[in-house]
Amino acid sequence: MRKNTFLVLLVGAMLLASCGKKAEQQKAPIRVETAVISAADGSDGPSYVGVVEEREATAVSFTAMGVIKRMLVDEGQMVSRGQLLAEIDGTTMRNSVEMAEATTRQARDMVRQAEDAYAQAKDAYDRMKILHDNGSLPEIKWVEVETRLKQAETALNTARAGVASAQAAEQIARKGMADTRLIAPVSGVIGRRQLNVGETALPSQAVVTILDISSVKVKVSVPEAEVKNIHADSPSMITVAAINKGFAGGRIEKGVQADVMTHTYDLRINVANPNHLLLPGMVASVQLPGADGNVSSGIRVPITAVQQRVNGGSFVWTIDAQNKAHRTEVGVGPTIGNHIAITNGLFVGDRIVTEGYQKLSEGTHVVF
Repeated sequence: MRKNTFLVLLVGAMLLASCGKKAEQQKAPIRVETAVISAADGSDGPSYVGVVEEREATAVSFTAMGVIKRMLVDEGQMVSRGQLLAEIDGTTMRNSVEMAEATTRQARDMVRQAEDAYAQAKDAYDRMKILHDNGSLPEIKWVEVETRLKQAETALNTARAGVASAQAAEQIARKGMADTRLIAPVSGVIGRRQLNVGETALPSQAVVTILDISSVKVKVSVPEAEVKNIHADSPSMITVAAINKGFAGGRIEKGVQADVMTHTYDLRINVANPNHLLLPGMVASVQLPGADGNVSSGIRVPITAVQQRVNGGSFVWTIDAQNKAHRTEVGVGPTIGNHIAITNGLFVGDRIVTEGYQKLSEGTHVVF
């Protein structure tokens, strides 16, 4: 009886321990207060409309004229350096190669014949020279032997020059044949296809344009009164509505010639684009904190939302689409009242934690 009672107690203890572990594993989400960053949070800083541009555009063309027989790429297709893009009809070039090969073979046959004739003349010369040196050969005969050797040597040199000329012509024909194939000189995405199958391609006429979008540039026009406050390393925040994403801008290239009508200067902001999400032609909203000379420009968040790392860096807690918390590194500017300017790291649409962050850790599930 005592043994059965002990077993019941032991099983009960194990069940309680198991329930306790499950309860620990399935912690309830932590309740926090959050705020979504809106355009108004950075309204004191200048905002511009920009357009995404490719890093570099390469127009690819044939070096020979011909009718396009095949087009192997479409607009928007990614291509690699060395990839075949198109071909023109190579019938004429192929015939030229065959003729050049035949000419080369004939020239080589002539060289072999000339070499045989020279060898015979040289053998006769060597034998007659012994007689000539002994005084046993009439002078007129010796002159004939020398003449035949020189003629054979001249014929051999001419035949060898003919081979060299034929080989050069063959190389030119083969180059022309190779030029019927359009090869990608760089990697990128096909931006525009200028010609189609059946159309005649002219030398140096662009057939396709390859765009390098491994990184892109966002072009904006800035009034002359504000451009003086923008430098190559000025921070920028770029939002692209087409893909609903924000990006931190990189190095800024500043134009030096103003538009005579609008008195604006073109800026191009470099943006990394490893996933090729940004495409040429997309419209972007660009914020340039400090472009108007106001050092407080930028997104503003409550001071309580910004935390300090041991190493001196700053971060805020952001909430992703699965309601999980993440530490996000930010750059901070001056304090304005009970808010602080964020110079980089946050974008319009980000949700940040304003209260209740004390119990958060990376990946914590939250409710708000």
